Amino acid sequence: MTAVLVVEDEAKLRDALADALAASGHRTLTAAGVTEARKHVANGSIGCILLDIRLRDGDGLALLQELRSGASRSVPVIMVTAYGDSDRTIQAMRDGAFDYVTKPFDLDRLLAVVARALEQFQLAGEAVPQPASSSADALVGASEAMLAVTKVIGRASASDAPVLITGETGTGKELVARAIHRYSSRSAEPFIAVNVAALAPSLIESELFGHEKGAFTGAAARRLGRIELAGAGTLLLDEVADLDPSLQTKLLRVLQDGAFERVGGNEVIKSRARIVAATNKIVRPGQAGAALRDDLYYRLAVIEIHVPTLRERRSDIPLLVAHALQGAPARAVTEQVMRELMTYDWPGNVRELIHVIARAAVMTSGDVIDAVALPNTVREPARRLGPSIDPSTMTLKEALAAFEREVIVAALERANNNRSEAARQLGLARTHLYAKLEEHGITAPEAKKPSGS
Repeated sequence: MTAVLVVEDEAKLRDALADALAASGHRTLTAAGVTEARKHVANGSIGCILLDIRLRDGDGLALLQELRSGASRSVPVIMVTAYGDSDRTIQAMRDGAFDYVTKPFDLDRLLAVVARALEQFQLAGEAVPQPASSSADALVGASEAMLAVTKVIGRASASDAPVLITGETGTGKELVARAIHRYSSRSAEPFIAVNVAALAPSLIESELFGHEKGAFTGAAARRLGRIELAGAGTLLLDEVADLDPSLQTKLLRVLQDGAFERVGGNEVIKSRARIVAATNKIVRPGQAGAALRDDLYYRLAVIEIHVPTLRERRSDIPLLVAHALQGAPARAVTEQVMRELMTYDWPGNVRELIHVIARAAVMTSGDVIDAVALPNTVREPARRLGPSIDPSTMTLKEALAAFEREVIVAALERANNNRSEAARQLGLARTHLYAKLEEHGITAPEAKKPSGS
C-alpha cells in the first residue's frame, strides 16, 4: 500500500493532517522539511505528497521542481500554503503540482483532492504540467474563485493549445492572457494584443493578416499583420466574438492549418503563434445569441478559462485595494471606505475598482483615503448588494458577515433549499456550508420552497 507523505514543518499541523488521513484509511508518512522528505521519497512507496510551500530548511517549490524532474515524477504533489499568492499558485501548477490547497483547510476538500491524486497515481497517470515571476501584470487575489483561475493558467501555460477566456468587461481577461504567455515557453517571444471591437470593420482583415502593396486604395507598401508579427509568441484576440463571420472562417483556417494569406496576396504563410482569444459575449454553442461559429468555438476553447466577476470574489477587494495603492500618495483607506467598497456591486468589476481607488488617491491630500473621496456612484445605496447591509452602522467584520449571510440565503433560495446544490453553487464542501448555516443562524424556512410544496 502506497503512503501519503505529509511535508510540513509545524509539528501540530503535521500530526493533525497525518491523523485525518489515517482516519480516512490512508497509510501516512511525515517529514518536517526538505531533507527528511527526500529520504522518504528515495525509499519509494509514496503515492501522493502533501508539500508545504514554505519550509524552514528549504523552498517547497524548489523541491517540487526536483521531484518533477527525478525518478518520482509520476507521484502527484499537492502544494500547501497559508499564502494566497497567484504567482506561486501558477508556478506550482506550471511546475507539475497536482493541485494547490490553502490553510486553514477545508478537510473534506483536502481529503477529496488526496483521493483523486492517489487514484491518478494508481492509474499510472503522470502529474500535470509546469514558470513564474511577478510584475505589474500580476493577478491579485486569494479567493477560491481566483485560485481556480490561476490553477488553469498554470496548466495552460505548459501547453501550446488555443485558449478561450470568457468573462464580463473589466474582470481582467487580458491579464490572464498575459500570465499564460509570461509563464509559457514562449515568454521571450512577442505578446501581441488586438482588440477586434476597437478596429473599423474595413481594417480588421488587414490588421490581422497583413496586406500586399496595391491590395486596396492606400496600400502603398506591403504590411505584416498581427498574426505574422506575433512570430512564435502569443496573439491575443480580444473581443473575438465581434469578428465578422467571414473573418471567423479565415481565423479557423489559421487554427486548423496554421496557414493564411495576406490581403491581395497568393503566398501561403505559416503561422507559429499561439492563439488566445477573449470575449465578454455568449459564445457557447447551443446558447441563444451565441456569437461564434460552432467550429471556431471548439477550436478556440481547447482550454477555456472563465474569469469571475468582482462580485464573485468580494474577499479579494482588500488585496486589490492594496495593490492599487502601490506607488500612490495615499497608502491606506479608512474602515468606512472599505465597508463602502465591500458592499458596492461593481458593475465594472476590477477595472472599475482600480479606477475608483486611483481617483480617490488623487482627491485625497493625506495618507489615508476617506469616504468623501469616493465617487457618488460607489456611495449610492441603490448600487449595493445586500439590502439589509447598512455600512454606516456596522464594523467591517459585521458588514462582511451580513453580506456572507445574504449570499448563502440567496444560494439556498436558488437551490430550493437543497443544501448540497447550494454548497455546489457557493463552491463549498457540504460540511463547510452546514458550519456557516449554524454560524449565521440560518434555518430552512429562510429558503424559498418550490411552489406547491
